[in-house]
Amino acid sequence: MTDEVRHRVENEWFARHEEELLRQARRRHEQRLKELAAQQVAGEKRTLRDLHHMKCPKCGHDMAAKHIDGVEVDRCGTCDGLFFDKGEFEEILLKRSEDRRGFFRKLVGL
Repeated sequence: MTDEVRHRVENEWFARHEEELLRQARRRHEQRLKELAAQQVAGEKRTLRDLHHMKCPKCGHDMAAKHIDGVEVDRCGTCDGLFFDKGEFEEILLKRSEDRRGFFRKLVGL
């Protein structure tokens, strides 16, 4: 094998391997960008939750959880607004009618 042929074969080998290394580096870079974007979204969701958790959707003041007959109701201390989490209102509606009346009486303090 002549020097020129050996040199050409070496150049081809390096070019092929360099392409593969570049592809791998691009894949790692794209994966890292996806991970960073997911972390950013998670951080934004956490920040929004921290800002809004247990805050009244009507007036923005703090709400307190109140347990009545096994159902947790969030009540605003300022405007007396009520907030039911998913499934809580349905749980109340499934109670017997006298239990429902008792629940709502307890809720309004009668």
